[in-house]
Amino acid sequence: MNVTKDIQYVGVNDHDIDLFEGQYVVERGMAYNSYVILDEKIAVMDSVDANFGQEWLQNIQNVLNNRQPDYLVVQHMEPDHSANISLLAQTYPDMIIVSSVQAFTMMKQFYGDDFATRRLVVKEGSTLELGSHTLQFIGAPMVHWPEVLMTYDSKDKVLFSADGFGKFGANDIEDPEGWACEARRYYFGIVGKYGMQVQNVLKKASKLDIQIICPLHGPVLNENLGYYLDLYNTWSSYQTESEGVMIAYSSIYGNTEKVCQELKRILEEKGCPKVALNNLAREDMHECIEDAFRYGKIVLASVTYNADIFPHMKTFIHHLTERNFQNKTIGFIENGSWAPMAAKVMKKEFENSKNITFTDTTVSIRSAMNETTKAQLNALADELL
Repeated sequence: MNVTKDIQYVGVNDHDIDLFEGQYVVERGMAYNSYVILDEKIAVMDSVDANFGQEWLQNIQNVLNNRQPDYLVVQHMEPDHSANISLLAQTYPDMIIVSSVQAFTMMKQFYGDDFATRRLVVKEGSTLELGSHTLQFIGAPMVHWPEVLMTYDSKDKVLFSADGFGKFGANDIEDPEGWACEARRYYFGIVGKYGMQVQNVLKKASKLDIQIICPLHGPVLNENLGYYLDLYNTWSSYQTESEGVMIAYSSIYGNTEKVCQELKRILEEKGCPKVALNNLAREDMHECIEDAFRYGKIVLASVTYNADIFPHMKTFIHHLTERNFQNKTIGFIENGSWAPMAAKVMKKEFENSKNITFTDTTVSIRSAMNETTKAQLNALADELL
């Protein structure tokens, strides 16, 4: 694929993977992107997953037309992007490896070689001249590893964005939900903790004339870039993306679930534009995390369980708080046949979170829904709306 006249896509698609990073369900597979910049000197941008070394090498050789690459630029050292550094280095012994000092330390750790005799260490502000193309390196520490660099090509106005602007899914499978859905799940699952660091990179990017974004996962972005940049600004500043209410629940015998379904009905009847109802025991946990960050108001509903909260809810809240969950309104529903205390426990889990507003109304169920419960649900719905 031609990204531009001089930039060629040489990445691969993985249709065999079921869990990315051992936890994210990827029903449409995964893409590992790599690019070649053809100029007086040639630069290969990043490697691919270990299972695709020969396919990647063939893709590179197909676009080189018997030329030799001068540089391999390593922006990010996660193995899905770095596993074939040694393969390319062995194939082209005169090629220079270009990366940050932290990345070379990780190369030694992962692959036993830091390429001390054939490396070029770059950092924020460093440049690399290829001929008509000049590569400018942008430090992006903790987006989402400490060694990360992004790279800007001033000629074609391309930002090679490392894991930024990535999404789940192979590039040769159409995603009927569009870019944002799987990009959002990817962002909050993998990068979400590091909003401040993403904001810092966005500030640097705002000073560049970017016409194309080339991420390490997902499609090349070459139109309507304001849409993608605005979403990343919303996500990384923990703002509300969509108006509505997200309800997440854990239920044992179905009574807490019925109460949540009733709250959904009441909210919709009162005009709530969207109610996302999530059963934490049955739905993809990372889809639930995505919804919690997407909407500005959430309701957490749990049974009291061993004087605590149900395990799925405890895990869910942990996922939120470790990703700097903030700027939200939270309501609680608790169920307990003799000593309901789930709301108190859930509220305490957010004691270190920023800018959290709790509703005045807490719905407290004694075993099953009754008229008192319905009155509390109406009061909670009014607060949320």
